[in-house]
Amino acid sequence: MTTETAETTETTELPQLPFSRPTVLDPAPAFAELRERAPLAQVRTPAGDRAWLVTGYEAARALFGDPRLGRSHPDEATAPAVSDAAIMGGPTGNHDTEHADHARLRALLRPAFSAKRMRALDDHVADLVARCLDEMAAARSRAPHRPVDLHAHLSFPLPALVISELLGVPATDREHFRDLSLRASRMGSGGDAAMALSEFHAYLGRVAAAKRARPGQDVLSDLVRAQADDPSFSDDKLVRLATGLLFAGHETTVNRIDLGVLLLVTNPARRDAFLADPASRIAGVVEEILRMAAPADLGVLRYAHADIEIGGTLVRQGDAVLLAPSAANRDPAMFADPDVFDPSRAANHHLAFGHGAHFCIGAGLARTELRAVFTALFTRFPTLRLAADVHDLPVRGDQLTGGISALPVTWTL
Repeated sequence: MTTETAETTETTELPQLPFSRPTVLDPAPAFAELRERAPLAQVRTPAGDRAWLVTGYEAARALFGDPRLGRSHPDEATAPAVSDAAIMGGPTGNHDTEHADHARLRALLRPAFSAKRMRALDDHVADLVARCLDEMAAARSRAPHRPVDLHAHLSFPLPALVISELLGVPATDREHFRDLSLRASRMGSGGDAAMALSEFHAYLGRVAAAKRARPGQDVLSDLVRAQADDPSFSDDKLVRLATGLLFAGHETTVNRIDLGVLLLVTNPARRDAFLADPASRIAGVVEEILRMAAPADLGVLRYAHADIEIGGTLVRQGDAVLLAPSAANRDPAMFADPDVFDPSRAANHHLAFGHGAHFCIGAGLARTELRAVFTALFTRFPTLRLAADVHDLPVRGDQLTGGISALPVTWTL
């Protein structure tokens, strides 16, 4: 077998990310084309650098759990970049201590995101969902002939309210940190992304300082307390961790709510099948939404900390690797009829939350929110439908996390 490396494709014109896609609900056809050739392939990032794009399920799952990959780079000055976005655009962390740092911080956060804690949140999240749906109904009553923006009334505010409360960030600041999140993750910003990230760190630094003066029962207070036992856990590390939690804790769930709603309302038979028995079908519906909703095309960035051979391909130390769950979750080698929305899948081992040591610590929180949203939304508004053509929805093409910025819906009064 011939081992492929970056050098063997030096003279080949590489596919350029991001790939075009028919609609926000459909994966880019280029993913399937690349996956049919090999589980990983060389591509160009939006920044123009080389990266390995992993589209096959088995390869993605193995590499998600491979300790030879990390978020840091042995030489940041030469690290390939995804883009100029300040979040997830390039390497982060200390290359020498990354794995130990990650294990220590994950152990610190685990109690706040435990299954027991998530179960205790069920009723409270349901109450927050009900409040958001009341706002939707009120908006429709004020202007019964106009669509209601579900993104503005539900998809954005709910995750922001939940993660704010969990972290101990004032919920009244949600518009502020949403603006900072969007700016920091914007590609081609001309330097504004880096400025926004600096502002984000300063903002959370002020919140953390307030917690030192008056700690509460929240994650930021826990992190402040942990500093007393670990002098190496600096203020800079604390605010960087808090920024990542606040960004990931609301941005990705916003997208999953938007696209999950689209998956159901664009197929009335699918919506009605769920409505026939929401209680018993909600778990399967949520897992299919997680598998099929793919707001972003760029993948999860990692760097090789050592040479890795997979599927006859040699990934060199220092190479950028983009793990693409949106492609892996449509791999027919793993999922029968992968483009069919099937809540009854017996074994839906998707990679929406990654795999291995870096499995998303907020997975339980996201599932709690999604179960509450979809059960209540379609029970409250069983005739909910899209009030626009899916091709006309405003796609956030300049955002690393993708998604849409508005979701007009209506229903029978």
